Amino acid sequence: MAAQSQPHPLHSLTRTLKASPASLELLRKPSRLIVAAKSNPRPNLGGRKLRVAVVGGGPAGSSAAESLARGGVETFLFERSPSAAKPCGGAIPLCMLDEFDIPSHLVDRKVTHMKIISPSNLTVDFGKTLKPHEFISMLRREVLDSYLRSRAESNGAVSIKALVTSLEVPSSPHAPYLVHYTVDNSTQKPLAVDCVVGADGANSKVAKSIHAGNYACAIAFQERIRLPDHKMEYYNNLAEMYVGNDVSPDFYAWVFPKCDHVAVGTGTLRSKKDIKLLQSGIRARVLPKIEGGKVIKVEAHPIPEHPRPTRVRGRVALVGDAAGYVTKCSGEGIYFAAKSGRMCGEAIVRASEGGDRMISEEDLKREYLKEWDAKYINTFRFLDLLQKVFYGNNAAREALVELCGDEYVQRMTFESYLYKKLATGNPWGDLKMLSGTIGSLVRCNLVGREMEVFNQSVLAKVV
Repeated sequence: MAAQSQPHPLHSLTRTLKASPASLELLRKPSRLIVAAKSNPRPNLGGRKLRVAVVGGGPAGSSAAESLARGGVETFLFERSPSAAKPCGGAIPLCMLDEFDIPSHLVDRKVTHMKIISPSNLTVDFGKTLKPHEFISMLRREVLDSYLRSRAESNGAVSIKALVTSLEVPSSPHAPYLVHYTVDNSTQKPLAVDCVVGADGANSKVAKSIHAGNYACAIAFQERIRLPDHKMEYYNNLAEMYVGNDVSPDFYAWVFPKCDHVAVGTGTLRSKKDIKLLQSGIRARVLPKIEGGKVIKVEAHPIPEHPRPTRVRGRVALVGDAAGYVTKCSGEGIYFAAKSGRMCGEAIVRASEGGDRMISEEDLKREYLKEWDAKYINTFRFLDLLQKVFYGNNAAREALVELCGDEYVQRMTFESYLYKKLATGNPWGDLKMLSGTIGSLVRCNLVGREMEVFNQSVLAKVV
C-alpha cells in the first residue's frame, strides 16, 4: 500500500540519532513551548499534531489506530506479520457486526446451534432460545485483522511492517518516547512519538517497557482440519464445546466451523506442559466426526487470564490482550480487544482536543481506564467467579452442562453475550435460576467456599 511504501519524515531521525549523540539529548529535552507552558497540563503542540504509535495490528491496535487517525491524530500502526493468523476460535457477538461495521462477507459461518458436552457425554443444545435473526459470527482472524488494518490506513494511519524491539521511556513529562523497530530483520530505526498504545498481545514488549506487571497466561492450542464434505455439512451452522479433565483441567475444548474447515482446540492455565495431551483428548472425543480430515494448520498462543496490574503509565496505554482483556469462563477476547482499542483511541482524541494538545497519564486514566472499568470490569470479575465454581472438577462441569439445558439460563446468557449488555430478567426467573444452580451443584456433590461466594453474588443481583 502507498502508506507503507512512503517513509514518514520522522524516519529521518535514524540518520540524525546515529550521526550525533547530542541530538538524542536535545530530543529528550522539553521544547521551549512546553517549558513556557508548565502551568498548562495539556500544552499546545506548536502547530503540529499529536503523534501516537500503536504497536500491534490486531483488532485492538487497528481499532485504536482507526479512531486516532479519524480524530486528527498523527498515527503510526506497527505490525510485524500482517499475514499471520492468531490461533483463535474466531467467534464474535452479533452486536459487533453493526458496532464495528463488519461487512457480512467476512463472516465464514453463522452459528445458530451450539452443543455443550459434559465429561459423561451429556449433551445439551445451547441454542434453543436464539431468535430467527440471531447468530454467532465465525471469522478467520487473518481475514478480520487485515480488514481492520486496511480501514485504519484508509482513515490516515501510517502502516509500518516492522518488529518493535523496544520502547525508550523519556525522563521528563513531555519529551518524546522512542519506538525502536526492525525492518526486514536487519534495518534498525527509531520513531519519536508523544504517546504509545500497546496492542502487542499477551507477551507485550510495550507492557514490559513500562513495568506494567506480570499476569498469568494460559495457552490456547488448535488445529485447523479440513473435513470431507459430508462431515463438514454437520458443522455447517454448529459449534461444539467439550468440558472434562481429559480435554482441559480448567477450561473447555472446542470445535468451531470456519469457511472450509473446522478449528479443533483447547486451552489451559494449569497444565500448559500437557497441552498436546489435552489436544489428543479433544481429538479422541470428536474422532467419529473428524475422521478422514486433513490438518492444514497447527497454532498455539498465550492467552491472558486477568487484566494487568498496570494498564496506563505515563503516556502509554495498554489495550486488548496486552491489557489482559480476555474473559474467564468463555475465553472471549476479540470484541473486548476491538472495544478497548476504540475506547482508548477516542479517549486520546478527546484529551488532546483533536490532536492539538499534549496529553498526560491523568488524561488516559480518566478518559480511557476509568470509562473501561466502569463499563466492563465487573463482567470480567463475575466470569472469573463462574470459572472458579464450574471448571474446577468434573462434578462441577456436569452441573454446568445440566444448568445450560435450562431455557431461562440460555436466554440470559445469549442476550448478554450477543448484545454486550445486561440481560433483563425477572425476580422469579432469577430465583429459579439460583435454585437450579444450587440443586445442580448439590447433586454433583460440589461444596466449598466458591459456592457460598457464588450464591451471595446471585442473591445480591436478585435483591
